[in-house]
Amino acid sequence: MKPSSQKRAAARLAAVQALYQLEMEGTPLASLLDEFHRHRLGAEIEGDQYAEAEVAFFDAVVQGVAARREEIDTLLAGRLAEGWSLERLDKTMLQILRAGTWELMARADVPTGSAISEYVDVAHAFFEPREAKFINGVLDGVAKAVR
Repeated sequence: MKPSSQKRAAARLAAVQALYQLEMEGTPLASLLDEFHRHRLGAEIEGDQYAEAEVAFFDAVVQGVAARREEIDTLLAGRLAEGWSLERLDKTMLQILRAGTWELMARADVPTGSAISEYVDVAHAFFEPREAKFINGVLDGVAKAVR
């Protein structure tokens, strides 16, 4: 992986973590971004070295999802199997899907396959292969709808 793509991968993972915090704690967006800029991106926390992230891309994902959340959630809800709702999804999984959906909607510069596989990789950090396949399927459906 090229250093620039590693920084972008780190930005995606951090964006999912920030979106989770936004969802669970309701931290104001400006405070949340500042916290990640100063204390998380590229920092060492409890002995773990966080990868250096592409800050502008991190900001774009977090702010983009926050700004278009209703539109994103409507799109996602339409891709879930009958009887499923966004409320039933694991909160981390929902943030991965939101971030991936925003990227597919808003970042035409990122190839479809790259965007999907990057968020499937993020899913592997939190979930078993079955859940990662679910994320792949939902994002593939989103891509067909928006690209």
